[in-house]
Amino acid sequence: MILNVGARTDIVNHYSTWLLERFRDGFVYTRNPLFPNRVTKYEISPEQVDAVLFCSKNYAPMLGMLHTITEKYRTYFHYTITAYGKDVEPNVPDLKTSVSTLKELSALVGREKLAWRYDPVLLTPAYSVKRHLETFSYLCGQIAPYVSRCIFSFVEMYAKLSHNMPELIPLTDTQKDTIAKGLAQIAAKNRLPIQTCSTRDTFPQYGISVTGCVTLDVLGKANHCVFRDIKHNGLRRGCLCIESRDVGWYDTCPNFCRYCYANKSEAAVRENIKLHDVHSPLLIGQLNADDILIQGNQTSYLKNDGRQISLFDL
Repeated sequence: MILNVGARTDIVNHYSTWLLERFRDGFVYTRNPLFPNRVTKYEISPEQVDAVLFCSKNYAPMLGMLHTITEKYRTYFHYTITAYGKDVEPNVPDLKTSVSTLKELSALVGREKLAWRYDPVLLTPAYSVKRHLETFSYLCGQIAPYVSRCIFSFVEMYAKLSHNMPELIPLTDTQKDTIAKGLAQIAAKNRLPIQTCSTRDTFPQYGISVTGCVTLDVLGKANHCVFRDIKHNGLRRGCLCIESRDVGWYDTCPNFCRYCYANKSEAAVRENIKLHDVHSPLLIGQLNADDILIQGNQTSYLKNDGRQISLFDL
């Protein structure tokens, strides 16, 4: 089983104390988004968890204690750093601070376990094609030596974006092509592999690969282990990523990024935060009397019983 601690909300940035306690206690509860009264329990131990997948826009809150996880578990890290300022990502550190934290994280975990996400790419009067390429060039020059690859995607035009970001300019196919070509040229100049993570927008003509953000091949090479060849459905339509178990909850991310798909409203987030208990097995609230608690399926994807192997065996 792959444990995901960053898809539904930025746990590392805002709930790191809770997460560290979950690892110390050895288990976590998570609600089913479609049937909230169904709660799944996952055991957290090196024997039950094949790898821990992190995704965050700020790892600073966990840097001092991250070793308590990395010393025991296979891990992989996504670090999202974009061109946007406080007008779009209100509670995300500025570029200089983010780059500095990424370098610290890379020194702790190694560049082979760290991917840089430059997504989503969106257009507004303030964030033009030109500004994206200029900012990406600056970031690439700073980040490339410290990460294994770059992943980018274009914003998905969810209906609520017209309300949250009325200034959003729909991307044309020509604009997407121009941006993709520019990003690819900049990445190549910095010797940084670049990819998309969806079969919806692909640009192989520019040397941009198409694969999952997190595949068993990526996890295996980063952690020097071998996984079984498993057929899976991905995390959503058009996704090539290996399935994982998310311990977060929607409407809980105080980053308040205006393009976010995981928050319905700022008000909902603030109400949920009031229910957060750092000692609860659930990220938000407690187990209720009418909740149905079940043990989660934690079948391993590992081959050879998870024994570590040499790089020469990969």
